[in-house]
Amino acid sequence: MRVISGSARGRKLRTLEGLDTRPTADRVKEGLFSALHFRLPAARVLDLFAGSGQLGIEALSRGADHCLFVDSSRQCTDVITENLKACGFFKKSRVVCMDVFSFLVAKGDKFDIIVLDPPYRMEDPTALAAAAAGRLADGGALAFESSVDNPPAQEVDGLRLYRRYRYGKTFVTVYEKDRGEEA
Repeated sequence: MRVISGSARGRKLRTLEGLDTRPTADRVKEGLFSALHFRLPAARVLDLFAGSGQLGIEALSRGADHCLFVDSSRQCTDVITENLKACGFFKKSRVVCMDVFSFLVAKGDKFDIIVLDPPYRMEDPTALAAAAAGRLADGGALAFESSVDNPPAQEVDGLRLYRRYRYGKTFVTVYEKDRGEEA
């Protein structure tokens, strides 16, 4: 796995073998970031279920200002930290080892972009998208990678569907939060 564009283009990223992780394919990642391209410069990004950190690192490589990585596995957060240091993005990021739902319900910062790549077998992806909407800034975008067999709903409270892309057995659903809805 590698960074596909931007200042860290071509950098190889370490992944964990044997864990219940599924790295995002390059063509899916390229499609996801094509949809977010104009939002990336100076964006505050949240990478949930971060795994190796590849989505947040890609965002940083393409011009995001800061990224917060959240994963419940200590092994994953250690790999994310290693990858951030290797790509030169450690000072532009923060890594948190915590359950994603616990993180989302806690009060905290809002983000311009949220990228989600949860386990495909997740019971209720729509509930996750709705919870993440609470941490999205006005005018922000949420990109959700899922199986075509278990995507989040097209309608999610607080968000409107921007686009849904299909890459084989994978959907990338991009939502937007309208300006002025933030409490």
